[in-house]
Amino acid sequence: MFSKACEYGIKATIYIALQSLQGRRVSLKEIAEKVGSPTAFTAKILHQLAKNDILDSTKGPTGGFQIEKKRIDDIKLADIVFAIDGESIYEGCGLGLDRCNANKPCPVHDKFVVIRDELKQMLQNTSLFELATGLEVGLTYLKR
Repeated sequence: MFSKACEYGIKATIYIALQSLQGRRVSLKEIAEKVGSPTAFTAKILHQLAKNDILDSTKGPTGGFQIEKKRIDDIKLADIVFAIDGESIYEGCGLGLDRCNANKPCPVHDKFVVIRDELKQMLQNTSLFELATGLEVGLTYLKR
């Protein structure tokens, strides 16, 4: 459903939020390791998230990534998805057909519209705080 970049972005943001709640700034290398993503790919994703004001990035030997504690509850899953994948998750045919639309729907168009609307609601109503605090201790769900 989400691109691989978006999946890594969600995992990375959750990990950074968990560490930020403990007052820690985390390095690119640590994030990449914890979410199981290649370092260079993770750097691009984190840059995109920082550019979209989801993460704070500090350069230098004591630098790294963090999120202000007071912002963690305000950031929604939809913000993270939009920063990486844009609006593409809300567009296009559920079967991947090129010419499917409301005027010329595919066989699952109307059903898929309902699912897409429910997904949008879930993404807009799920906070980063909810995601971060909902994981078990040990971060067993961030990395396969």
